[in-house]
Amino acid sequence: MPDTLAPRDPLAPVIRALARPGRPSSDYDLARGIALPAGRVLRAAGVLVAFQGGPRGPEVVLTKRSSRLKHHPGQIAFPGGKVDPGDEGPVDAALREAEEEVGLARGRVEVLGVMPAHETVTGFVVTPVLARIRGAFVPVPEAGEVDEVFTVPLSHVSDPARFRIEQRQWLGVPRPYWVAPYGPYYIWGATARMLKALADRMAEDADHG
Repeated sequence: MPDTLAPRDPLAPVIRALARPGRPSSDYDLARGIALPAGRVLRAAGVLVAFQGGPRGPEVVLTKRSSRLKHHPGQIAFPGGKVDPGDEGPVDAALREAEEEVGLARGRVEVLGVMPAHETVTGFVVTPVLARIRGAFVPVPEAGEVDEVFTVPLSHVSDPARFRIEQRQWLGVPRPYWVAPYGPYYIWGATARMLKALADRMAEDADHG
């Protein structure tokens, strides 16, 4: 019998949660009075939900978009973007965009799995790609696209109690959405909703553990 046990994988709860059934999410999940066009055309996209080790356990890498951007300036987002013609799909797009936006080489990334797609109000169907960063990672923000790269403890965004609902006017009706603020960072909208989906699956796994 070995003298020591193998160290526990800090991302084991995430991996177990990925193995549980999930369902697609949407920016409209909480909305009332908004009818979605039946024939709407959605563009495919992928985002990288990348985990790295930290002093407080696993951390999630997020970006603060440049305040000079035309779309979603200053918002908190995962690295990622739309699927380009040269991409093999949402996973490939997420890895390519992460390398471009934050300098994360795809050779340093171990893909753990994907979550069901999330539909955004901007007409994208986004696949969250969960991954582990191997080794130390020093981000290099893409000039003009990313103002800041930062991390949030997984313990924060995997706790359903950290999420709350707020709302604002959109297309003349109140639009509620999830938020999960962390320090000076206002995590909301699609990013918060995808994290909430992960938190719910991890909590469900814990309840059945």
